[in-house]
Amino acid sequence: MIKTKTEKNRMYLLMCILVCIWGLDYVVAKNALAELEPLALIFFKYCVAAVFVLAVRLKTEKGPLFRKKDIWLFVVCAIVGDILYFFCEYTAMDYMPVSLISIIVSLVPIVSIATERILFKRRTSKKIIIGVFICIFGIGLVIGVDWHILLEGRLIGYILAFVCVFSWNIYNFVTEALHERYQTVTLTFNQLICTLILLAPYIIYKVPELPAITPSTAGEVIYLGLISAGIGFLVQVRGLHVLGPTTSTLFSNFLPVTTTLFGWLFLGEYIEPAQIIGGAIVVAVGYYVIKEKGKTI
Repeated sequence: MIKTKTEKNRMYLLMCILVCIWGLDYVVAKNALAELEPLALIFFKYCVAAVFVLAVRLKTEKGPLFRKKDIWLFVVCAIVGDILYFFCEYTAMDYMPVSLISIIVSLVPIVSIATERILFKRRTSKKIIIGVFICIFGIGLVIGVDWHILLEGRLIGYILAFVCVFSWNIYNFVTEALHERYQTVTLTFNQLICTLILLAPYIIYKVPELPAITPSTAGEVIYLGLISAGIGFLVQVRGLHVLGPTTSTLFSNFLPVTTTLFGWLFLGEYIEPAQIIGGAIVVAVGYYVIKEKGKTI
């Protein structure tokens, strides 16, 4: 089906809104973590998201949920892409501003390209290779400004953020393999359920007392599960369909911009001017690299 100009323009607007939604995600999560532990927040957020995605699947997709031979792959996705990724991201918020976390996480496509080059021997243009090294320089600028406080705890935050980058790349490659056999909504629902099953024993053992969960925390969990994970997922999937994977990824690369803005507005977080410059380099070069990568697909 040919996409009309009006449909594409509407999708551009929705993708811009999505970048704002996901930028606010960091702020909402940090507030919720004042009352919930990281693993508990992941569990309750995914409970909300799973109900929403199940409703979407019942209306849009049919067929079996999974094949037995793929269960171990769903387990890998759940452990690496959901539990490990969000645990490290949420824990890193105790050590560094959310804006710096989002800048580090924006390295995901850069590391993905390097992984394809090293492990899968996929060809990479010289422009992309140069862009990768410039991105490394930008990250070096971001971290270098903090050299005097790294040993005071921020080093732990950076390590956790980099774990997010590598864990998400593993998740992406495994999910790409699964996507050849499952429709998008079904694939996402399976990953959500697998994550909930793996976290259930922990939640049963350390379930928070209901009186300790305030209405604001409940609202934050609903936002993270329904708006950020649920509706955000649908917008992203629609964006992949209407705009294509390369253009959709370009939008997500601007996430550090909205995260920095919301972190400053709602959390009073401040980062050094040199770190803003380093972040701008990462975002700009990441945009260019993803765009160049799209030309080779």
